[in-house]
Amino acid sequence: MPDQTEHQQPGEVTQLLQRMHAGERGAYDELFPLVYDELRQAAGRALGRERAAHTLQATELVHEAYFKLVGGAPVPWQGRAHFIAVASRAIRQVLVDHARRRHAEKRGGGAELITLGDVHGAGGGDAEAQTALPPEELLALDDALNRLEALDPRLRAVVEYRFFGGLSEREIAAVLGVTERTIQRDWTKARAWLHKEIYPETE
Repeated sequence: MPDQTEHQQPGEVTQLLQRMHAGERGAYDELFPLVYDELRQAAGRALGRERAAHTLQATELVHEAYFKLVGGAPVPWQGRAHFIAVASRAIRQVLVDHARRRHAEKRGGGAELITLGDVHGAGGGDAEAQTALPPEELLALDDALNRLEALDPRLRAVVEYRFFGGLSEREIAAVLGVTERTIQRDWTKARAWLHKEIYPETE
């Protein structure tokens, strides 16, 4: 993912995140225009391969996710990548809430394959996950991720940051404090676990 924000505003995002953690409410308003483009890219990735009839738009998704971040408990932010990583969880929560409201009665049967497809540019380029998920499939994925978190929180984080946030392996490794090689192994392991968990009949 290009790090355009920090190139254009060296240190400013980190300073605003520190002010946010200190409880300065005005920092949220100052931060939003600096991270909006990256949040919209993440939202676009999360929505881009869903069916055309999806009523939630990227701009709306960004605003709802940012509202969750503003309304949540203070976070000891580590920097821009950490902020986008946490935002990816908020994006997931908004998508799941939206899917649950509209299609709770369809939860379960008839699911097609959730691909969690290959992500291009693994070393830090343009990350693009396969997210062609009808709402009931997104709910199934969400349930599986919650179960995965109980077993291995880092695996859940790797999937969430990459699948919903579009972070590169390098960025995820920096946020989680491990090597890129570890993230590669975690991504492979998490995908295999999720597939077995959601589609045991295909094993």
